[in-house]
Amino acid sequence: MKILVVEDEKELALSVKDYLTNIQDMACDVAMNLEKATELTELFSYDCIVLDLGLPDGNGLDLIQKIKEKRPDIGIIIVSARDTIDNRIDGLNLGADDYLTKPFNLSELNARIFSVYRRIRFEGKTILRLGEMEINTMERSIKVNNEELELTKSEYNILEYFLTNQNKVLTKASIAEHILGEYSDLYVSYDFMYSHIKNLRKKLLDKGCPDYIKTVYGIGYKFVSE
Repeated sequence: MKILVVEDEKELALSVKDYLTNIQDMACDVAMNLEKATELTELFSYDCIVLDLGLPDGNGLDLIQKIKEKRPDIGIIIVSARDTIDNRIDGLNLGADDYLTKPFNLSELNARIFSVYRRIRFEGKTILRLGEMEINTMERSIKVNNEELELTKSEYNILEYFLTNQNKVLTKASIAEHILGEYSDLYVSYDFMYSHIKNLRKKLLDKGCPDYIKTVYGIGYKFVSE
């Protein structure tokens, strides 16, 4: 899952990023003002945005409207102080999916993110089934033919990305971005990604899955489930 945290309190922003990245294995970027947040949302595709409304260079409500007009499938969770109830209501009316009042517990934020993600991507389901595969999105675990399939963090993230974009051609850049976030452009090649996909494909085939992952030469990959 790929998250953007928009928060001008540096300590809080870095604390959230550290928790989501190191504890929950998510790809997480941080923007501390509206300008940077707007730039990142135009450059990258996020699954969920954790958005503080009171930013130093503008109101986060403006960002909600812009995002939802272009990408209604992005989850947005508002975080705000207790004295901004009207703004939270305005945000929900603009298309935000949930809100948290500061101060909040990081484990609660994590639960809200997963809830929004499941609702948008998986119709609220925590267990996904595709052929011989069973994926538990809460536990980040996979069974194939009722046997546990051991995947690395990157392999799981790629598989989940494929599952939420079945039968769509995904570019090499978009897959790399999903794994690494805004730092993907620091890599001069996609060798690391090829290795992860090769290993993922082999593990699925070894467990008896069809060859779901198809190479689209010159572009990227396609997870074919039909």
